[in-house]
Amino acid sequence: MAKSLFITYDGLTDPLGQSQILPYLTGLSKSGHQISILSCEKKERYVKNKQIISDICCKAHIKWTALNFHTRPPVISKYYDLYKLTATAFRLHKKENFDIIHCRSYLAANIGMKLKRKYGVKYLFDMRGFWVDERVDGQLWNSKSAFYRQAYRKWKKKESDFIRNADHIVSLTQAAKKEITTWTSYDNVPITVIPCSADMELFSLTNSTQKSEARKLLQIDQDAFVLSYLGSLGTWYLLDEMLFFFKAIKKKFTNAKFLILTPENPEKIYMKLKEMGLEKNNFVIRYAQRNDVPTLIKASDAGVSFIKPAYSKMASSPTKLGELLSMGIPVICNDIGDVEKIISMSDGGFVLKDFSTSSFEAAADFAVSLKNAHQQINRSSVEEYYSLQKAIDHYNQIYKNLAG
Repeated sequence: MAKSLFITYDGLTDPLGQSQILPYLTGLSKSGHQISILSCEKKERYVKNKQIISDICCKAHIKWTALNFHTRPPVISKYYDLYKLTATAFRLHKKENFDIIHCRSYLAANIGMKLKRKYGVKYLFDMRGFWVDERVDGQLWNSKSAFYRQAYRKWKKKESDFIRNADHIVSLTQAAKKEITTWTSYDNVPITVIPCSADMELFSLTNSTQKSEARKLLQIDQDAFVLSYLGSLGTWYLLDEMLFFFKAIKKKFTNAKFLILTPENPEKIYMKLKEMGLEKNNFVIRYAQRNDVPTLIKASDAGVSFIKPAYSKMASSPTKLGELLSMGIPVICNDIGDVEKIISMSDGGFVLKDFSTSSFEAAADFAVSLKNAHQQINRSSVEEYYSLQKAIDHYNQIYKNLAG
C-alpha cells in the first residue's frame, strides 16, 4: 500500500473539501493507504469547521497539516501561499518519505513536479479542470492586462510541464480527456476519468413524506412548485440567468418558490432580486451544513444549474448535478463537460442550448410536465456514474499502480 501526501490549495473546511476531497481520502485510508493532507484554509471557515474536519481526519487516521489562505496583497499573497505550501511539502516529505504526491489542481502540481524531480517520488496530477483557461474565461485574469497575459503564458507552459511529467492524470470529464490527448505535451500518460462523485447514502432517494417534511421545515406551501439551487454563486454560476428562468417558472406557477441553499451572503442575492423586480417573499435562502443539505433540498420539484459556457468548462463536473439526481430531483441545466450525456442516460432533466427567452420557456414547459407526470430518473445509471465507492476504487487502483 502507498504512503501519500495530498496537496490542495482549496481548504478541507470549504464545502468542496468536505464533499470532494475528504470522502475520497477517507476511503483510500480505509483501503490501507497512509494518507497525509496539506491544505490552505480560509480563516473564517477554518475557525467554524476546524473541529469537524479534525474529527473526520482523526477517525480515518489521516494526518492533516493546515496553512493559512491569504488574499492580501493581491497576487503577492498567492506567491506567498505557494512558497509556504512548497516549503511545508518538502519538510513533510523529508520526514515521511512519501511514495506518491497527489496534487489537486495546478498550484499543487507545481509542488508535486518539483518533489518528483528532486526525490523521484511518483506524482499524480489530479487536474480537476483547465485552471489556467478558467482564470481567463472567468475574467479573474484580465486578458487586456500585460501582467495577466504574461501570467497566462507562464502558466500554460507550466501546464504543459505538469502533463508531460505526470505519472498519472485524473480528469473530471471524458470531454477533457479527449481534449488533453490532442495537446503536444501529452505523451501517452495514463488518464483516468473520475467525475465529482455523490454520496448515495447521504443524498438518498426522495420520498413523498420527506418532501412534505422539508416544506414544513422551510415554511413552503405543500402545493407550491419549488425550484432549487445548491452551492456557491458568482464567477461561473449564472445567478442572473437562473433568476430570469425563475420568472418564466412564475408565469406557469404563480405560487412558485425558489429555494437557494448557499454559503453566500443572502443580502447580495436580495439586492439582485430588487434590481430584477422580483419579490423577496418568493425566495427561501439558507445556509446548510453538508449533512443537513439533503433534508432541506428534498423540498424541490426541480433543481437548476446554469454555468457560464466557456472552453475551460469542458473539464468541469458539477457536484450538485450528481447530488440532485441521486435524490431523484430532475435538473434543468446548460451543457458543459459531460452534462448532456449524463442527463440523457439518466432521463434526469432538461438541457438548455442557450439562454434565450425561447429556451427558458421550453424549460418552463418541462417543469409543467413534472407536475403533470412524476419524473422517473434512472437512478441506477446515476449511481453507476457518480458512485463515491466507484471513485474510491479508481483512486485505489491508481495508488496501487503508482506504488508498484
